Amino acid sequence: MAKSKSKITDEMRAAADELYHGDTICKEKSQFLLSEVGLPNGLLPLKDIEETGYIKETGFVWLIQKEKSQHRFDQIDRLVQYAREVTAYVEPGKIKKLTGVKTREMLLWINIREIDLDDPPTGNINFRVASGMSRSFPVEAFQLEEGSANISIPVDIDEDAGEDDEEDAEVSTTLSTQDVKAGATLEVKEA
Repeated sequence: MAKSKSKITDEMRAAADELYHGDTICKEKSQFLLSEVGLPNGLLPLKDIEETGYIKETGFVWLIQKEKSQHRFDQIDRLVQYAREVTAYVEPGKIKKLTGVKTREMLLWINIREIDLDDPPTGNINFRVASGMSRSFPVEAFQLEEGSANISIPVDIDEDAGEDDEEDAEVSTTLSTQDVKAGATLEVKEA
């Protein structure tokens, strides 16, 4: 399947105050930006992000992932679909003119156009569609646990020391971001 033409132009990239490439840094920066504007940092759980850009003057932000993805927010039992390219304008407590994000309502996929926090704060976040209809959910459903990241670490396991055939395994764990930055390692011991 061919990738669709990007809405992000070279001029936009040149005007960006922040422009990042690569999944790890793009996820970190998008989560930081959401937190900076007072929104829950887990609102955009995109996968394999190739590029993130932000133009501070206008609040325009974009995220480009390798391919569209879906995520289920288990706390509210909602399935959300993210296009390959997600764009929006951000300001404190609000995302406007959002493109590339849909939610499943009954049998239909509905485009979300705006996200904002209740003012005064009630602990809810509101999702609006083009028709003006909205749904509210608890903010906690979209907040990642601070200081942690789910990561998978490839581990070589040598079951029989001295033999040439090693098996590769993957261990999933949660380490704090401070642990990862400090070069934490995971040691696997046989029982």
